Amino acid sequence: MRWVTILLGCVVLGLGGFWSWIYFPGFRSKVEDFLSSGTFQTLEVRYSAESIMDAHRKELLKDNDHVFLDPTLKFVPYLMMDVKYLRSQDKTGEGLILWGLCDGEMVINTGTWEKTHGFTDCIASNATRQEFRIINALASRGGSWDRDGLSKFLNIENNVLDTWVDSCRKKSLIVQTGNTYRLHLQNPRLMVIPETKLEQWLVTKSTKHALRVKKRYRPSQIKSIAQAAFGNEFAIRETKEVFLPVYSIVVQNPDGSQMTSYWNALNGKRLPSSPYEVD
Repeated sequence: MRWVTILLGCVVLGLGGFWSWIYFPGFRSKVEDFLSSGTFQTLEVRYSAESIMDAHRKELLKDNDHVFLDPTLKFVPYLMMDVKYLRSQDKTGEGLILWGLCDGEMVINTGTWEKTHGFTDCIASNATRQEFRIINALASRGGSWDRDGLSKFLNIENNVLDTWVDSCRKKSLIVQTGNTYRLHLQNPRLMVIPETKLEQWLVTKSTKHALRVKKRYRPSQIKSIAQAAFGNEFAIRETKEVFLPVYSIVVQNPDGSQMTSYWNALNGKRLPSSPYEVD
């Protein structure tokens, strides 16, 4: 009877741990921290909060009644993928991709922090390889194409094309106007080389007192959308989670309200406003 009780207890603990791992990213992060001996990898801080506040003082402080509060350094998660892909018919490309686990977009260049636009929608709709053939074809033509041109370019039967197009329309990835299909995105940027121009080194930091932002997407979602987007010749060899240091710079207004802006500690540039909630 004692062994049965112990066995049932192990099963309950195991199921509880599995459930917490799946549904509570914070618990998962704590376990990962423990297994990694309390350290994580991050891109190196190149700019201090003080230098950013000094450089943008006129922009952030409208007058002497507006004051800076203490800035906060947070670490935003990215998935780094070691990949290979077909660069041309007779040449293979190899490199690293940095993909946001909060915004769902790929970083094109870490120096400028230039990013793609449109992959977030594709992740949300679970876009497939077939749907990406439509998406990429339209992207290659500036975002729109007529039915005949699209059919000839993809070299598929009209009934197959209609099935793929209908699926994209139902997911609000494309819209149809007359005989023309158009990407349902503002200023899409999806046709990129599957490699991030990485100009900075990674450093190791202790998890103690480090504020890490919660992930919005799972690494498996990022891997799936990358494989769907970049085709059969694209392969992911290895992945790891890394972080971007970001400052939250807060200005207190005369009426007591606060305005928060986010700044890339790697290049000193302002980032779009985002709810960077920490674990």
